[in-house]
Amino acid sequence: MPERDRSAHTPLMAQYLRIKAEHPDILLFFRMGDFYELFYDDARRSAELLDITLTTRGQSAGQPIPMAGVPVHAVESYLARLLRKGESVAICEQVGDPDTAKGPVERKVVRIVTPGTLTDESLLEARDSRLLCAVCGAGGGYGLAWMDLAGGRVGCARAEGGEALNAELERLRPAELLMPETGLGGVSVGLETCTTRRPDWTFDIEAGARTLTRQFGVRDLSGFGVDEAGPEIGAAGALIDYARTMLAGELPPLVGLKREVADEHLQMDAATRRHLEIDRHPDGRAEHTLVGLLDRAGTPMGSRKLRRWITHPLRNREVLARRHQAVAALLDAQRHPRLAETLAGLGDLERILTRIGLGSARPRDLTTLRGGLERLPTIAGQLADLDDPLLAELVEALPERADLVDLLSRALVDEPPVLIRDGGVVRDGFDAELDELRSLSGNADDFLQRYEQRERERTGIGTLKVGYNRVHGFFIEVSKAHGDKVPTEYTRRQTLKNAERYVTEELKRHEDKVLSARERALSREKALYEQLVRDLAEEHAALSGIADALARLDVLVTYAERAEALDWSRPTLDDAPGLEIEQGRHPVVEPFQDQPFVPNDCRLDPERRMLVITGPNMGGKSTYMRQVALIVLLAHAGSFVPARAMRCGPIDRIFSRIGAGDDLTRGRSTFMVEMVETANILNNATAQSLVLMDEIGRGTSTFDGLALAWAVATELAMQLQAYTLFATHYFELTQLSADHDGIVNVHLDAKEHAERVIFLHAVREGPASQSYGLQVARLAGVPAPVVKRARRHLDQLEKKARAADSPQLGLFDAPSAAEPEPGPPPAHPVIDALAELDPDALSPREALETLYALKEALESGEN
Repeated sequence: MPERDRSAHTPLMAQYLRIKAEHPDILLFFRMGDFYELFYDDARRSAELLDITLTTRGQSAGQPIPMAGVPVHAVESYLARLLRKGESVAICEQVGDPDTAKGPVERKVVRIVTPGTLTDESLLEARDSRLLCAVCGAGGGYGLAWMDLAGGRVGCARAEGGEALNAELERLRPAELLMPETGLGGVSVGLETCTTRRPDWTFDIEAGARTLTRQFGVRDLSGFGVDEAGPEIGAAGALIDYARTMLAGELPPLVGLKREVADEHLQMDAATRRHLEIDRHPDGRAEHTLVGLLDRAGTPMGSRKLRRWITHPLRNREVLARRHQAVAALLDAQRHPRLAETLAGLGDLERILTRIGLGSARPRDLTTLRGGLERLPTIAGQLADLDDPLLAELVEALPERADLVDLLSRALVDEPPVLIRDGGVVRDGFDAELDELRSLSGNADDFLQRYEQRERERTGIGTLKVGYNRVHGFFIEVSKAHGDKVPTEYTRRQTLKNAERYVTEELKRHEDKVLSARERALSREKALYEQLVRDLAEEHAALSGIADALARLDVLVTYAERAEALDWSRPTLDDAPGLEIEQGRHPVVEPFQDQPFVPNDCRLDPERRMLVITGPNMGGKSTYMRQVALIVLLAHAGSFVPARAMRCGPIDRIFSRIGAGDDLTRGRSTFMVEMVETANILNNATAQSLVLMDEIGRGTSTFDGLALAWAVATELAMQLQAYTLFATHYFELTQLSADHDGIVNVHLDAKEHAERVIFLHAVREGPASQSYGLQVARLAGVPAPVVKRARRHLDQLEKKARAADSPQLGLFDAPSAAEPEPGPPPAHPVIDALAELDPDALSPREALETLYALKEALESGEN
């Protein structure tokens, strides 16, 4: 607001409007006593978002001031709710002294809280990473960078095209996304997240390189394996610049810059991740996802590491074989239960180290760190006798830190208070000066007892009491009945109903000495604590390595526990092309079934590249396809798999086109979404891709859909030669196996009994015999009269087909040589009449009359 407009407001509102003008697009929490207040539009918005009372506070510039507020002591809960809704908040504190201020007390914004820049423990989900991402670029090449501030991680990648960009964003699912003000060259971001627009110049590549070299203290970025001219450098520079601004220049220690290359990972597009329900389920229940099933980690940092391994599986078979071998070693030695017990309750050392680096660590963070370091010898001992290279590597990464354990044990009490300002954090004996100051304040009770006894004897007042309260300090209390015995050197301090309170010069001197000692002791304790935090920050790199090793070990232990509990087996990854799964099961569906899960095999190889899967609805086609993809994914995440045996050759990508759903926000119908996803598969799949296709073409007319399904299947099998599971209700597609090599028919078995269908869920060779559509409708609860009506109509259709002079040609049937080519349809008066009509020459009334006449002629069969 311009100064001339603010001049009409009260001094307090003028101060508020000046600060608000510096943060126009975010909510401003304006400290006033025990509340953070919001005014004007901020008040209206926050009242709606937080469901708090909207009121008014007097007038300013002749108008009532809309106001809403939240108490200071509960601000974290309100911030958490706002951040979940994608809002950012500027915290404006009172920094001046209210007793000396002339006019409004001085205030300033001390921090800005955004969804992607959180480090506060109370605002973070312990087991989820909260990422800040930045993206820039155009013309097909996009730079992407992300930061986990709470964990101190920074990564970057390049995405070739809009589909690849959206796939990466779906994998990362950032809490906040930074984008240039001018956009991304027409590419839209499909992810629903908090988006912050930044000036285009902040994404400059050269400026980004300078920012990164300064941040990491290096001459150039070659040591990180990144291209300094790539767009990802501009994104990473914008990321660092934004985070530094939001945190008032204080970034936590960052563990280098990790560049991720697409070819090193098993790629999945955004649609595939949604269809496979890897970490999100449509019903919102985490336990119904693959990550939810697997996550039994003992530490939050282990949970986050597990999620990263599952959502970003590797292709490096050497690394994966080491993980599989480590899990097998833990299982063979039955060491995982003891390790799980040791790791449980270890704490989130990764985020604690970030808070130490920021100087915001609380006393209990340090005692948690101490407890974690104390367990390192136990963990190393539990792993020491296992002959496994990866576990041996982890033992090397978990050195004993007796020096830090000793320092923290000497410095901190066993159970400190939450905040250092409460005192009582530093252990007695750690610092001589602190001990002396505590002795002065601690001996106050002894002095008061001696002084009270002496004054009773001197004055002859047996009921005289010496006490202390925070408002009036030390006092001598005498009942009014003994008022005549009070010495003249007593000075009245407070009058009560039945007593008077006094103070003497000696008591005042002692009070000053004691209170001064308490303040000095608290100040000394705070200084010692801050120095301790700084000393620990110097060890950040070494301690981060320990935290990372513990997180990796936690994932391997979790893999072992899940493999044993769920009866999973070790997969084999080799160079021979193809995929062989023996007795595979769906990892998530099986634990939630009341009935035993029916396992099934799957074999794909260069001579058997496509399985055309037929069978009834609810027969298990989608479950079968998904379980194959999830078994492949698990193997590439380093986990055991739900199968009796599994061997997998090179796989570069998984594509999935399963289910139906529209995208009305972007004007896409269900069929359009299906075709967009299909086009992406056809444009990007290779001979090493695993493709799942379910019911292609069902969203349009029968012949259009059948033709599309036939063309897509042929392209996948004969041109792309991808490993494909192709589920369909078009029985005409079963002819493909006879026309083309490499295509095989399989079906999900079912039986009919007493007009009811029994699903066997077993995959058999060959095509299905029928679809059981009416039986499934009956199971679904379609009213009996509707099912009966459908059955009568089906019988009529079948009778007409059987009574036809010549059989109906299938899509892939050629006409017999003996059969004459169909001629033109016979003439009909109605058709002739329609051909002679000139619609433009008819009035509305004439057109309606003509339509009725033609309909009557058609129904009566007139010639």
